Amino acid sequence: MYDYFLGGSANFEIDRQVADQAAERAPASVTFAVENRAFLRRVVRYLLDAGIDQFLDLGSGVPTAGNVHEIAHERAPWARVAYVDHEPVAVAHARRLLRDSPNVTITRADARDTATVLHAPGVAGLLDFDRPVAVLAVALLHAIPDHDEPGAMLAAYREACCTGSAVAVSHLSGTAFTSDEQQAVRELLEATPTPVTLRDQEAIGGLLTGYRLADPGLVLLPDWRSNDESPPRHSAAHANGYAAVGWC
Repeated sequence: MYDYFLGGSANFEIDRQVADQAAERAPASVTFAVENRAFLRRVVRYLLDAGIDQFLDLGSGVPTAGNVHEIAHERAPWARVAYVDHEPVAVAHARRLLRDSPNVTITRADARDTATVLHAPGVAGLLDFDRPVAVLAVALLHAIPDHDEPGAMLAAYREACCTGSAVAVSHLSGTAFTSDEQQAVRELLEATPTPVTLRDQEAIGGLLTGYRLADPGLVLLPDWRSNDESPPRHSAAHANGYAAVGWC
């Protein structure tokens, strides 16, 4: 669905059907996808400029055009990117797409199972955790319900990383959704393998306990270091999401 919203080709008929329903019932869903991808571009470049050249991308889905390794390799061809996703079709497709990509792996694992992720050959064999690593949880945490403790998951990744590492987070929220649109989003995604938990700014901030947030903190997606981009075509709240980078 995310790829379809972005105009990509790595999607299936059922993805397009549900995405079209989401766009009709909650048009800002498309805005979140677009702004989230723009945030990903900015944050990878920010982390590279800060000296990090290793990325652990959790819940990566299909690495379509403009994903982490492509952004990183524009500036640092030696950068290492370990993608992780639990959906078998996405992982199989990603393996085909990435087979000729140097310093890039895809691992099938559930991001919540931190020990399995961190010891997987595609992660432990590629990334050097004695050097700074950027853990990317971009558009992931809203797919993890409270009872699965997403904050504890982030803490486990933080403990596995050395000082100078970082986490980048974006999270769907309800800053401009009407009550009907929020209900529509929940109903549509409840029928998929990734139902959504909408959290407000305070709740999202709580998931980042233990990290030192980079300026400008936890802010609306378009407001995170977007000075170098063209002005948004809509209010920041319309993106219905927050973003932040935290340092270890």
